[in-house]
Amino acid sequence: MNKGPLASLKVVEFSGLGPAPLAGQLLADLGAQVTTVDRKEVVPDPADINRRGKQSVVLDLKSDAGIKAARDVIDASDVLIEGFRPGVMERLDLGPETCAENLIYARMTGWGQTGPWAHMAGHDINYLGLTGALNAMGAGDAPPVPPLNLVADYGGGTMFLIFGILSAVIERGVTGKGQVVDAAMVDGVPAMMGLIHAMLAQGSWREDRASNWLDGAAPFYRCYTCADGKFVAVGALEPQFFAILLEKTGLPAVYGKDQNDRSNWPARTAEFAQIFASRSRDDWAKIFDGSDACVTPVLSFSEAENHPHMAQRATLVRRDAVLQAAPAPRFQPLRPSAN
Repeated sequence: MNKGPLASLKVVEFSGLGPAPLAGQLLADLGAQVTTVDRKEVVPDPADINRRGKQSVVLDLKSDAGIKAARDVIDASDVLIEGFRPGVMERLDLGPETCAENLIYARMTGWGQTGPWAHMAGHDINYLGLTGALNAMGAGDAPPVPPLNLVADYGGGTMFLIFGILSAVIERGVTGKGQVVDAAMVDGVPAMMGLIHAMLAQGSWREDRASNWLDGAAPFYRCYTCADGKFVAVGALEPQFFAILLEKTGLPAVYGKDQNDRSNWPARTAEFAQIFASRSRDDWAKIFDGSDACVTPVLSFSEAENHPHMAQRATLVRRDAVLQAAPAPRFQPLRPSAN
């Protein structure tokens, strides 16, 4: 029975918080055999979604016996994941230099393994702030707004950690040797900003917050308040989609000719705001349902699972009454058998 595309991969994860445990969970979701090294017994908690699909071993890493047992677990693994500050694993005598040559040693930090701030504490908001991305988020007349902890912790952190691990797995298949993966959030976030960096270079992105195409300044790429106090998300960037938006909101089609003229954005935003405020969110959702206007309802966490599209795909599931994402991405045979 196929247990997932990563069923042959054995991972040991030194327990912690944030992006490293999520990386282990996502690998386990795709079939990897993930064992967490815990310092004390963990009482199973259905709400601790990041432990989904993992096994646990409790070790006293302050004792010689615990360190030996940890070495045994590492020696039996393909990948090691740790998210401590630089030097912690070395002080435990479990650093990369003590491990087998074919081990992939994946290290997750905010600042990276090197640099003046490598040993300094921080959180998503701090790492994001150093990249320039946080300064671009939020209203122009207020401080920047952190996008939950999705961008630095999980986008620039977890996803680049997994990217590094699987890249090293492929390379090991060629050379037989493992590598140290230095996944730093301050590296990952800029790596996702190719489009923004290109627009900066072209002079089409302004450093002022809320004055650009994608930061809420454009009337065709922002959220609007509806009559019931709920919101719709509008993302009609392309001219053909903007034309449909104009048609369904009753605004003049001629507005499409100067869509990207920044001088008219404030006035057009006010017009759209007035129109969207005339109906409820769900009324607008029905009007735009199935169209290419790129207008969708802004749902709460509790509403998202029941939206017809999300429900049909079973994107969100409940296990032990706990709402959580189903494993992603999905895999299908290239050529399904006739059976």
